[in-house]
Amino acid sequence: MLKISKLDYRQYYILDIPDIRIQEDEAAATCLAVYRELPPLAKNYVMRMLFLDQPLPQAAVALWVKKDSQKDHDQCVSVLSGLRLWHTQQLQGGLQGNILNPIFKDNLRIALLGGGKAWADQGDSLGPDRHARDVDSLDKYALERWEVILHFMVGSPSAAVSQDLSQLLIQAGLMRTEAGDAPCITSAGFQFLLLDTASQLWYFTLQYLNSAQTRGMDLVEILSFLFQLSFSTLGRDYSVEGMSESLLTFLQHLREFGLVFQRKRKSRRYYPTRLAITLSAGISANTSSSVMGAIPGTGDSGFIVVETNYRLYAYTNSELQIALVALFSQCLYRFPNVVVAQITRESVQQAIINGITAQQILHFLRTRAHPVMLKLNPVLPPTITDQIRLWELERDRLQFTEGVLYNQFLSQADFEVLRDRAQGMGCLVWQNVGQRVMVVSPEGHSEVKRFWKRQKSHT
Repeated sequence: MLKISKLDYRQYYILDIPDIRIQEDEAAATCLAVYRELPPLAKNYVMRMLFLDQPLPQAAVALWVKKDSQKDHDQCVSVLSGLRLWHTQQLQGGLQGNILNPIFKDNLRIALLGGGKAWADQGDSLGPDRHARDVDSLDKYALERWEVILHFMVGSPSAAVSQDLSQLLIQAGLMRTEAGDAPCITSAGFQFLLLDTASQLWYFTLQYLNSAQTRGMDLVEILSFLFQLSFSTLGRDYSVEGMSESLLTFLQHLREFGLVFQRKRKSRRYYPTRLAITLSAGISANTSSSVMGAIPGTGDSGFIVVETNYRLYAYTNSELQIALVALFSQCLYRFPNVVVAQITRESVQQAIINGITAQQILHFLRTRAHPVMLKLNPVLPPTITDQIRLWELERDRLQFTEGVLYNQFLSQADFEVLRDRAQGMGCLVWQNVGQRVMVVSPEGHSEVKRFWKRQKSHT
């Protein structure tokens, strides 16, 4: 199961790495974004030390919490040290003290008290926008673009994405592809669709950042721009003037993800959407759906009823949820507000072939169970849960191995000579002495074939 924590992106906060430094006018937004994601106790520690230029003894810091809260204190220290937001420094007399990272401290002061340069160029210099977008239209655009990505993952024929985005989904392990086949969802991708929108956004963003340098992009530059976007004003336009080529390319990718709106690729202004602004706004998973709006397929819960005859009723109008149900069941009927499907051995095993496990199917059914089913104990009928697990075990009983079949030997001696050769090479997969049949691995086939030709030439 994918577990996404927004603090998992700490590896990208480059505050004091010698070879890579964030420019001072860019670091204020980055440091404020880091601060907003800290646990409440860690925020308290930072505020207490923000205007201190001398290190505090560790014993004094430990007195800020009661003894029964020592576990919270240790966790707070671990987070601040892991993010390099404070350092250990020796005091006079040999005592150990803590002091805030000077780069983080100075830029957080600028962010909280004002000063420095503007984080983004507003579009006032471009004059009024004849095609201005209001908040409602930006929300609609963002949700439509994000929904296209989710629909593409479940294989909806109407969903199309760029080659870059398709490759990113494959590199992230959310989809897989074989030669000549269209990309299909993986087990990790199915679990990704069950996450809340905020976690999906962060996971997707992290995967993009992981591949940024391979695309020839400046990781620090695009990460700083991403944080600056989170402090933009929803419904306000901003100028692209002064952006590097790397940032302009990144802007086009954000446009496809639904994080910014740009009327045309060459347009000189863009509008950040709610998805970008809430990306590092300190919003928890519980409140993200209400702030971002209900994205079809991510907030639609409590709509599935499963019967002991393997019939599944999905009371939803969401095309995405219907596509998710179709990944492991056979749709029978569709009405305006309900879809009737059948969970079959073939449909479940096809889902397992695509990398979706029985546990994930059952988790999906439980988390999307109708309120009527939630009153039952257990929520899902044991007949259903046991049978889905048994269908998965059916495939686990067999192990598939590729090989080349050798048969139609003229004598038992010929069979034994070639079998012994393949066995000596370590490429014999299977043999049946009575039927004079054996299977050789594809890697050893060419060598066994050459040996057999030499053997025949000598006899």
